[in-house]
Amino acid sequence: MERIAWHQYFMAQSHLLALRSTCTRLAVGATIVREKRIIAGGYNGSIAGGDHCIDEGCYVIDNHCVRTIHAEMNAVLQCSKFGVPTKNSDVYVTHFPCLQCCKALIQAGIKTVYYAKDYKNHPYALELFKQAEVQVEKVPFHENSLDSNFKEKSHLILELIQELRNQGENEEKIAHFENEYIRLFNDE
Repeated sequence: MERIAWHQYFMAQSHLLALRSTCTRLAVGATIVREKRIIAGGYNGSIAGGDHCIDEGCYVIDNHCVRTIHAEMNAVLQCSKFGVPTKNSDVYVTHFPCLQCCKALIQAGIKTVYYAKDYKNHPYALELFKQAEVQVEKVPFHENSLDSNFKEKSHLILELIQELRNQGENEEKIAHFENEYIRLFNDE
């Protein structure tokens, strides 16, 4: 069995954290890592004990929900709450950090920001990261890295499609299965 790569491992943690998000607009997760050890995690949601967007709806001011605390901030605040230093750490985020989170990450001493998906990448955030000598790298998350049988499943489906073709099945039906294969196994 092949071990999951570090970037995929930490990005998987962030995607798992995003599943706890209470934001109805965008689920985001963040994992702070130092020396290949997870020191904190966060997701976007309301303050502890507060109303959640999933229950009360978003509280939008100037096209921004003010009810939520962003995942990156929650992770940094978790470190603060428990006295864990963030200097020279890395953060893995499901989406590119907003401008405010960018500034907080810089001030927290984060040295590298890894993100899986572009999301309103603000040019000034990139400029600030550069000024602060914070490395920024897009690391697309491959969900198949979590499935140790991914290759076997992929090959089995290809064999079944070929068997349908060999048996003279309708090309339209085969094309449908091939398109579904591409949709499901496009990371191979």
